[in-house]
Amino acid sequence: FDPINANLIKNEILYLKQQGSTIVFSTHNMGSVEELCDNIALINRSKKILDGPVKEIRKANRSNIYEIEFTGNMMGFTNSLWTFGKLGEYVMEGEICKAQIQLTQGSTSNQLLSSVLSSVEIHSFKEIVPSMNDIFIKKVSDESIVGTKSSFTE
Repeated sequence: FDPINANLIKNEILYLKQQGSTIVFSTHNMGSVEELCDNIALINRSKKILDGPVKEIRKANRSNIYEIEFTGNMMGFTNSLWTFGKLGEYVMEGEICKAQIQLTQGSTSNQLLSSVLSSVEIHSFKEIVPSMNDIFIKKVSDESIVGTKSSFTE
């Protein structure tokens, strides 16, 4: 659909949802799923492999990865992580560093944030929650049978 008609359809679906209507929506557009659906059933090869409320599914698939944007001493930041988190990917954009941190087992986001506050100035702090698209790909990949012959010929 063009953007205008897609928006009209989306608004109509949201209106019907607000009125309490049950809507069966089949799509491969996981962005639409996040925007329009309360509950989903993920079907792969004619089998339901996941179902439930979208918010709960996303919450259940969290990986305890946080993104912190900060300015300050990178060495001090890295040293402050040793107890509560492990530094993953990071990018320097001028003076601002954007880093992904994996919480260590048993640590909390509050402990992580407290540990780095004394060494850097925090500009943003957010949990990286997987999108429905990420979850779809992971679940379908997990369901794939390893070692099966492709239906494509060489």
